[in-house]
Amino acid sequence: MKKVGISQKAIVFNKEGKFLTLHRTSTAPSNPDKWDFPGGDLDFGEDAIEGITREIKEESGLEVKDLKPFDVESNIYEDEEFWVTIAYTAKVIVNKVVLSFEHDEFKWVTPEEFLKLESPDKLKRFVKNL
Repeated sequence: MKKVGISQKAIVFNKEGKFLTLHRTSTAPSNPDKWDFPGGDLDFGEDAIEGITREIKEESGLEVKDLKPFDVESNIYEDEEFWVTIAYTAKVIVNKVVLSFEHDEFKWVTPEEFLKLESPDKLKRFVKNL
């Protein structure tokens, strides 16, 4: 069955200019044991900014400001699913990370540090396009 989905990812910067990356658990349904950004699927009818704000809060506990879309990636997968991912930048308001059950570790990194981590290609593309 063909499916169209929209996902969103946020590169959240702290005051030192580093951004947050989250390590997915080994039991994650997609990209297990890889480094990720806060984000997730946009619910049907959900406002995009409200959706990414909700996902950031759920996955990291962070509140953010200055959310700005900066890149979009689309891909057709083997199971005939078509996904569009919107990438945002944001600035953290309070720098206290509280991880959800989906992640087991976090780091604040530079773009160069992130590119050395095990992560999906589209996230590396987003970092290169910052």
